[in-house]
Amino acid sequence: MNTDRPYRALVQRLKAAGLRPTRQRLALAKLLFEPQSGGDRHVTAEQLHAEAVEESVRVSLATVYNSLHQFTTAGLLREVVVEPGRSYFDTNVSDHHHFYYEDGGRLQDIPGEQVHLEGLPRPPEGTRVARIDVIVRLSDSENEIN
Repeated sequence: MNTDRPYRALVQRLKAAGLRPTRQRLALAKLLFEPQSGGDRHVTAEQLHAEAVEESVRVSLATVYNSLHQFTTAGLLREVVVEPGRSYFDTNVSDHHHFYYEDGGRLQDIPGEQVHLEGLPRPPEGTRVARIDVIVRLSDSENEIN
């Protein structure tokens, strides 16, 4: 018989990241890191809030935003800014890049080794390149202006 508490792994994950496992953080972490479909996810705060409401989680949109930013600061998520005011939160924190489908507002991972960068400028003295994010923007070929 399995006597483990259902949120045990999530509690440990949040604690390891330096976050207190509140009821709301646990509920949001469950939606993010234990999705029904499995695999990595790219979600907006609004999408996650809608999922939470659908699952009867009592949480405000502001709390969802705050939690997503706390998860990002703790290294559990990566924020991908596709345009001013439009961010996605990515559960895949490994080295990778993205295709962004402009017509549908969807992100798709590109493995890091598939993008080759050459000729980067030297960073200013006293700094280092922390990370490079490449977003390849895609649109439907039918919608091209000739």
